[in-house]
Parts: sequence; C-alpha cells; structure tokens
Amino acid sequence: MTVHRVAFQGEVGAYSEQAALHYYGEHIEVLPTPTFRQLFQRVVSGEADAAIVPIENSLAGSVHQNYDLLLEFKLPIVGELFLRIRHHLMVLPGVKAENIRRIISHPQALEQCRDYLDRWKEVEIIPFYDTAGSAKRVRTEQLRDTAAIASKQAAIEYNLDILDSNIESNHQNFTRFLILEKEARPPEKDGKTSIVFATRDIPGALFKSLAVFALRDINLQKLESRPLLGKPFQYLFYLDFEGSIRQDRCRNALKHLEEITHFVQVLGSYPKGKFI
Repeated sequence: MTVHRVAFQGEVGAYSEQAALHYYGEHIEVLPTPTFRQLFQRVVSGEADAAIVPIENSLAGSVHQNYDLLLEFKLPIVGELFLRIRHHLMVLPGVKAENIRRIISHPQALEQCRDYLDRWKEVEIIPFYDTAGSAKRVRTEQLRDTAAIASKQAAIEYNLDILDSNIESNHQNFTRFLILEKEARPPEKDGKTSIVFATRDIPGALFKSLAVFALRDINLQKLESRPLLGKPFQYLFYLDFEGSIRQDRCRNALKHLEEITHFVQVLGSYPKGKFI
C-alpha cells in the first residue's frame, strides 16, 4: 500500500511528526491529531493511511495508554524506529533570558530537563499538554515572558529563537515509535514480533508461557504487564521477541503458547527499527 497520509498525536513540530517524516520521507501529508484514541480511529476510518505512536521512552518508560489501544483497535504494527529526543529552550524573537518568567512544556519533557531547569531559580515551571503545543502557545499568544521546551522543528514551525540546545539531563534519551497500518506486512525472516497474551490462573503459568520461546532459542526483548479489564488484579502480558511469524520456530512457539494460555493475539511482525 502506498502511504500518503500519516497521523500523529500532537501539534505540528511534535517529535512524533519528526519520526513520521524519518520513516516515510518528506513526501507524505502529516495529520496532527489531538489524542491517541483519535489517532487510531483515523486509520481505522481510512482518513489516514498510517499512524505513528510512541510506545516507550528510554528514560520515562512505557506509554501505557497505547498498549491498551493496540489491543482494542487491532491495527497491525508494520515498523518501528528509535528517535533521539533533543530538547531546546525557545522564545519569541528578541526575548532574552532575563525576560523569562515561566517555562512551559509537556511534563515528561520538563522532567527530562530537570538538571537544566534547576538553574532557573526564580522562574515558574508549568506543565503543558504537548511540547510542540507549548511552542505554538508562545507564538500565538505572543508571550514575551514565557519560554517553551520543544523540538528544533517546533522552533522553525513557529518562528521562535532557540536560547539553549540539547538541554535534556541525559543525552541517551530515545523514544521508540511504532508504525501502524491497516494491513500487516511481516518480513520473511529476522525482524521482531509483538504479541499480547493472558495466562491461565495456575502455578507457573507465566514461566511456562515464556518457556515456549526459550525451548526454541527465541530471544525475548521486552515483557510488559497491563491490568485485565473486568478482572481485578489479573493481567495481560505484552511481549516483544526476535523473529518473524513467517519463520517456523516463531509460528511453532505461538501455537504452543495458544495451547497453554487463555488467548494470544499477534500485534505485529515487522523489521527491527533503526536508531535515528
């Protein structure tokens, strides 16, 4: 399928938009979307050809809402990428550091820049719904006493000056994005597969579930638990493993897993992502 329209959550200039352009190229039409749920809905309805969603950050951890939406909407994962997150402090042209009375950005961005922000003793730090949205607010409301923390692309989009660059406390700051389309495209070999499953309520259930991969020398890369709705203190398990569902050992492992669990759902089988 040719992809022309790619939806992402946030405003123009968001890190998700950068990820979309890296993955599909500059020729696409990007569709800013207010919420993650609407993001999934746009692909299901055909309004968008694909969506790009953050699923985990190397510092902040998983985006749990998106794990739940992957199961609910059943859009197949067709790819992934790891985007280096670089935060920048930006202001309206002509504004100087001594003019700043408040700094706004997404709560995660503020936390990731904590060491830098600790230097601003007399400045109010205010959480905002989106990094690019904070840059947009500074521009649209002409806030000459306010700085935003966002991407370099956001500074370009909203014609803001960057006062300080790469202000994140830890420069090993990457976000993993998943690419979703309506049709699955599993690779012939290698790659990565993401699944979700629910174990039976018996001793050793999780151990036995993971053993089906160990028996076939399949490397597990991530295991994440989420509450099972309607069943308090019971859990779903999201699992990433190396390999494609086109490979016999992976298919056999999944068949074995189906025999010993309540259910198994493949969320996607896709090429391993690159670090950008």
